[in-house]
Amino acid sequence: MQNPTPAATLRIRSGGQTGADRAAFDWAIARGVPHGGWCPKGRKAEDGVIDARYHLTETPTALYEQRTEWNARDADATVIFTLAPALTGGSALTAGMARKHRRPCLHLSRAAFAADPTQAAGALHAFVAANSVTDLNIAGPRASTEPEVASWVAAVLEAAFPLPA
Repeated sequence: MQNPTPAATLRIRSGGQTGADRAAFDWAIARGVPHGGWCPKGRKAEDGVIDARYHLTETPTALYEQRTEWNARDADATVIFTLAPALTGGSALTAGMARKHRRPCLHLSRAAFAADPTQAAGALHAFVAANSVTDLNIAGPRASTEPEVASWVAAVLEAAFPLPA
């Protein structure tokens, strides 16, 4: 699959929480793709303080909701990765914030794609191209809620934006 957005112009945005957020950042770092976003004051996450290798700016409060809203607001579009077919908790909040700020939003559920990252990658690739996305907010459940979500995120990103041959 050809990448319509060169790595030099694609930026991955997320909040730094365990699970989907960190998987997106780890993928970006490994490929030299710029990354960043908003995180709660104190770099708060479920496993403690978010490592400084993740390029994040702290919001004025420690509320996860503020981080979620500001990342959805500041991105060109949002993709939410889940294992389960329905959005719940912070993932549902993220979708609501994308709607509030009139940003395109795509939900990539592993269940909906029969665990096939290639099919999900096609949907992501088309979404990024159709919306001229250069700043992509990636969200999803934390590791304690869906422990396997990180591998789903990594597999889909890798299939959607493979390294040049």
